[in-house]
Amino acid sequence: MAQENVQPEARSAEQRVPRHVAIIMDGNGRWANARSLPRYMGHREGVKAVRRVVESCLDQGIETLTLFAFSSENWRRPKTEVGLLMDLFVHTLQKEVNRLDRNGVRMRFIGDREAFNEKLRSLMDAAEAQTAHNDKLTLVIAVNYGGRWDLAQAARRLAERVAQGELSAQDIDSEALGRELCIADLPEPDLFIRTGGEQRISNYLLWQLAYTELYFTDLLWPDFDKAAFDDALRSFHGRQRRFGRTGDQVEQSDSA
Repeated sequence: MAQENVQPEARSAEQRVPRHVAIIMDGNGRWANARSLPRYMGHREGVKAVRRVVESCLDQGIETLTLFAFSSENWRRPKTEVGLLMDLFVHTLQKEVNRLDRNGVRMRFIGDREAFNEKLRSLMDAAEAQTAHNDKLTLVIAVNYGGRWDLAQAARRLAERVAQGELSAQDIDSEALGRELCIADLPEPDLFIRTGGEQRISNYLLWQLAYTELYFTDLLWPDFDKAAFDDALRSFHGRQRRFGRTGDQVEQSDSA
């Protein structure tokens, strides 16, 4: 059963490292096109950027990293590219799980898995089981995921519980809905990063990003390295997160 949805909290100046970072990894195809390479090569380079960011999160003591790997809208891409992406996903899982396990990373996948073949679903299940005991970093991979889908499946589960007499319609509020979402047991994202120059959230974690600090960069995802991640963290450090309070209240709380 999902734990109560963890709402973001104001943190003191000494606690400015985000607990949870969420990223849209945009620009793989454009990176490849700029080098006259097949788009697939951009996705392969993007895997290296994932590895760099995971290492940075471990170094920084960040608790959770959520990556948008494949959206529910990405099925609209050319079939050849989708097929190559699925092959890369399988290859990457087979290659990286042991490395992540050795480094204390717990893997978790969110999204509708039914669209994937049995081999890929089995690999995801096995990766989650193998790394379930780890506690240095939770790596959440969003695949065939959409924020609207997440909300719809949460509403469906609540409706089923009402139909079964487990709760009444009057019991349904924002907290009840939040508890049914995919990552209800994790801290909500403190920092959202999108590479590639686009400035939108593209149906990603719609509910969970309500109080998240947004950071956009023109860098294409394969070029996103430790220095770029540090730039995003510095931007986060310099922001005042008020959560409905006044700036004076936040300053008084930080100095207390």
